Amino acid sequence: MSKVLIIGAGGVGGVVTHKCAQARDVFSAITLASRTESKCRAIAAQIPDFPVQTAQVDADNVPELVALIKAEKPQLVINVALPYQDLTIMDACLETGVDYLDTANYEPLDTAKFEYSWQWAYQDRFKEKGLMALLGSGFDPGVTNVYTALAAKNYLDEVQEIDIIDANAGNHGQPFATNFNPEINIREVTAPCRHWENGQWVESGPLGTKRSFDFPEGIGPMNIYRMYHEEMESLVKHIPTIKKAQFWMTFSDNYLKHLEVLQNVGMTRIDEVEFNGQKIVPLQFLKAVLPDPGSLGPLTKGRTCIGVVAKGIKDGKKKQVYIYNICDHEACYREVKSQAISYTTGVPAVVGAIMMLTGKWHQAGVYNMEQFDPEPFLDVLSKMGLPHVVVEETDWLELT
Repeated sequence: MSKVLIIGAGGVGGVVTHKCAQARDVFSAITLASRTESKCRAIAAQIPDFPVQTAQVDADNVPELVALIKAEKPQLVINVALPYQDLTIMDACLETGVDYLDTANYEPLDTAKFEYSWQWAYQDRFKEKGLMALLGSGFDPGVTNVYTALAAKNYLDEVQEIDIIDANAGNHGQPFATNFNPEINIREVTAPCRHWENGQWVESGPLGTKRSFDFPEGIGPMNIYRMYHEEMESLVKHIPTIKKAQFWMTFSDNYLKHLEVLQNVGMTRIDEVEFNGQKIVPLQFLKAVLPDPGSLGPLTKGRTCIGVVAKGIKDGKKKQVYIYNICDHEACYREVKSQAISYTTGVPAVVGAIMMLTGKWHQAGVYNMEQFDPEPFLDVLSKMGLPHVVVEETDWLELT
């Protein structure tokens, strides 16, 4: 039985709190902290049969984080705050001697660039203190890493190509909204695309490559756009047989049209501009006027489908395996008052925490998900609401 400190009270923080409270054989106590404690109290009120404690903390402030961790004495800190805050929370965990877990890699506030180098640099410090940091325990990154590890363990002798394909086939009915933090979402989507091919990164324009993919279980064909996503960086490092790695995501024509207009008028800029004698960042202002992703839960209908198409060699012959999950927005809202985007990120964070706290995945240092045995994780993940399906093909099928 373990105590956990959750930092971040957005949609994902709400899901993590709900699901930790359900796993009472592992979690004996929960503290939920955020810059705005009222958000924490609102989430805690949704779980009347588990005494969730709340606290106020500025996750940019290491001394504040250290004071909170020392006061609460958790066995693990689950970071579901903003990616800008990964390093300060890791610093606080090092100072207090507590394990660390997050769902997205570090990104500097003033540059739309996310990569693992900053966090991998903590390897020696965590190892020397006997602490573990588990990076990217969401869905993508996270479960997609584990799906790739499963393909390498059970279905392919050599993984040569991967396509990570993420579809939100749901609809919230709003003219324009993002399903998670608008600032992070728009920075991610508008960044230059990178994919891995023949031992190097190949850069192209944002969303410049389009394909169609026929999603399973009645979702059907949808347009997918190639973009950069962080799990490719760790996967090609830890599974060096991969010769090509690409990430694809669906976007509606309506979303792309609004995004193009916002870019054209400068509203997606992340540099400061002067307005009425004050400095503002246009994207942060845009975030303030867009719908709060947390408000979309009761409005969103439809399903998500996220998976990995892994291509390689099995017994000397070409083989492909597609491993995926489908998640229903309305079912998620009934269970934890959140839509499927937050659910598919929050549940794997809890499962990663369970792996660490039960010792199934625990080793001093900084690690990505694919570095551990995938099967114990996927067994718990299925029981907690995100089962997977495996489709095997005797040849490689190409995206059209």
